[in-house]
Amino acid sequence: MMVLHPFRIGPGLELDMENEVIEFDIGLGGGGDDSVAIIDDEEMTDDSPTAAMVGTSSGSLFFDTSTYVPQRDLDLEPFEGMEFESEEAAKGFYNSYARRVGFSTRVSSSRRSRKDGAIIQRSFVCAKEGFRNLNEKRTKDREIKRPRTVTRVGCKASMSVKIQDSGKWIVSTFVKEHNHELVPPDQVHCLRSHRQISGPAKTLIDTLQAAGMGPRRIMSALIKEYGGISKVGFTEVDCRNYMRNNRQRSLEGDIQLLLDYLKQMQAENPSFFYAVQGDEEQSTGNLFWADTKARSNYTHFGDTFTFDTTYRSNRYRLPFAPFTGINHHGQPVLFGCAFLINESESSFVWLFKTWVSAMSSRLPVSITTDHDTVIRSAIMQVFPDTRHRFCKWHIFKKCQEKLSHVFLKYPNFEADFHKSVNLTDSVDEFEACWLSLVDKYDLSDHDWLQAIYTSRKQWVPVYLRDTFFAEMSITQRSDSMNSYFDGYINASTTLNQFIKLYEKALESRNEKEVKADYDTMNSLPLLRTPSPMEKQASELYTRKIFMRFQEELIGTLTLMASKVEDNGEVTTYQVSKFGEDNKSYSVNFNVLEMRATCSCCMFEFSGLLCRHVLAVFRVTNVLTLPSCYILKRWTINAKSSVILEERGNDAFSGYLESHTVRYNTLRHEAFKFVEEGAESVDTYNVAMVALEEAARKVAMSAKNEGTGFMVNGRSREDSRSNGTLTKMDIGNHCGHLDQNLSEDEMDRKIEELKQEVDSGRRKCEVYRSNLVSVLRDIEDHKQQLSLKVQIIKYSMKDCL
Repeated sequence: MMVLHPFRIGPGLELDMENEVIEFDIGLGGGGDDSVAIIDDEEMTDDSPTAAMVGTSSGSLFFDTSTYVPQRDLDLEPFEGMEFESEEAAKGFYNSYARRVGFSTRVSSSRRSRKDGAIIQRSFVCAKEGFRNLNEKRTKDREIKRPRTVTRVGCKASMSVKIQDSGKWIVSTFVKEHNHELVPPDQVHCLRSHRQISGPAKTLIDTLQAAGMGPRRIMSALIKEYGGISKVGFTEVDCRNYMRNNRQRSLEGDIQLLLDYLKQMQAENPSFFYAVQGDEEQSTGNLFWADTKARSNYTHFGDTFTFDTTYRSNRYRLPFAPFTGINHHGQPVLFGCAFLINESESSFVWLFKTWVSAMSSRLPVSITTDHDTVIRSAIMQVFPDTRHRFCKWHIFKKCQEKLSHVFLKYPNFEADFHKSVNLTDSVDEFEACWLSLVDKYDLSDHDWLQAIYTSRKQWVPVYLRDTFFAEMSITQRSDSMNSYFDGYINASTTLNQFIKLYEKALESRNEKEVKADYDTMNSLPLLRTPSPMEKQASELYTRKIFMRFQEELIGTLTLMASKVEDNGEVTTYQVSKFGEDNKSYSVNFNVLEMRATCSCCMFEFSGLLCRHVLAVFRVTNVLTLPSCYILKRWTINAKSSVILEERGNDAFSGYLESHTVRYNTLRHEAFKFVEEGAESVDTYNVAMVALEEAARKVAMSAKNEGTGFMVNGRSREDSRSNGTLTKMDIGNHCGHLDQNLSEDEMDRKIEELKQEVDSGRRKCEVYRSNLVSVLRDIEDHKQQLSLKVQIIKYSMKDCL
């Protein structure tokens, strides 16, 4: 038997010929006891050993397999008679040899003892040994959808070892030759048996993963750290698998922490809502929850909401999906939150149905989400009648990624894209601009651009202006989108940290709302015009909303409103800036109903009147906002549960509004009378006589205002002149009157009845005014007390 001189692998290469000791570094590509065995289409191997030893009775060869750092070619190959301290040592040596030569290994077969069943012989072969049975994974009913690549070519290269009576393992057979090309050194790291993640590499991956880095960036850092991909010892796929397995191992415990938190919150407050999809005991289902304030917020501001899955707020990359809306200060408010284990259509359907149940089954007017076909499909099932919009700004962000080459090549592309989407005022104008954009930059064949054009009705403003989204501007970004938890939750946040940061975000948002309430209730905004409408708005709207309305009101000073059509009921005005007739807006105004619509659709989109309608109100002497244009959700009393009559908001405003309606109605009818009366001399003379008679009656009515008595909708004088004031008419109102009364007595009774009716009407008005005043005082006092409590609570926290 040939004897191998003793030598040892150490941290450095050292030769001592006199003592016949050789020390050098050699390894298998890492691993240790916690190495991850990864299976792919090429082959599979067992975990690498922690240490391998080879030698004879007089010496041993030690392998440090924690790291493989090739230093030079070692002309050491297996031979029959070579001894090893263990089976694992033999396996490690053969794998190290294979790495240096350029092939991958696997364990092929073994023999066991008939006495105790222990392994007594083991064969290690080239990964391309044998031939794969193509039918091995076929079933009777179906075939494999994605068959694995055939890589085995019948290679005979192998090494077999068997155990000796001494307990050592000896090489019994060794076949060196291969029937295929070997892999060059710069590609060896791609072979399966040499792709192990070392301990130090795992530590670095864990650190970078906790910092929020993805597999691609982590691999770039490792390549730079080790000085090349071949020295890293594994691929990006291995890194990705390791990170995924890490997340999966840690996921269940942290999800349980969140579930325990939700259970505790519900125990403290029965109104706290949470739900788990699947088995709650397994702690691996989707989660949804909404606290009492979130559910209360929805009752006041649930006309529109945003559902955002773009957060990847924790190390597990789970979609954290908050439901948010906009309150009466224009601030984002929370309607509930969810963690989704997966983003399948069934998950979203379950989540939306659960959310609707938590919100008392009240459906919103509109929904805003990320551009996602799966979410869209789920919304169509749960919210079939709700207007669904894709977030325009997410599409803009994606555009920079998908069309990065266009952005780099054409500096003006971004401005042209923004103009075609945001600055077009009609569907025809958008279509023309888009067609021009595609032709100008030769993008007619771009798949992604064609896809978003196909879904344009769900994100381009001109298609969405007729629906309420509670945004102050069609072109500006909504503060509610992906901003409620900004500054608190990021990619490095763990689920354990999330609970604390979630509570801090809620506290901060609540504090900002309290501050906005305080500013609105305890300071008066600066009025910039003598308009009664501005004063009215300052008393109704919250501070931020009033400032936005004031901006539109001031903007009317630069606009001109010209009447272009009048069909008797609706008058059409053309509104434009002075000298800019080519850029005009069309406003239709029904003076009898006090309703106006503008082609810009700002009121429909935001709930505030645009400057174009306000300009028409100015030229038609509409002095205050009609009640139909005051949305409660934007007012100081948006969260009030007291419902007052619309005309009871303010006595002065009510008087102005009713006066305006009467004025505009008379003015409208008078214009029609003048136009018809001026057609000829005859009609003119008739019209003048009629006007003189009408003027006389109006003057008489004004002189005797408040003394007339109405019977069946007619004055006493009119009834007498028409012969309709009969004893029967009186009897209908005063059943106790004798039909034989004289005319003087009848007049006296009528006068008494009139006085009783007037007195009763005055009392009713006083009672009503007092009741409205009391209700308003109660509500104001309630809000002030709530505000004071919040301020005291936050002051105490600051002191502590």
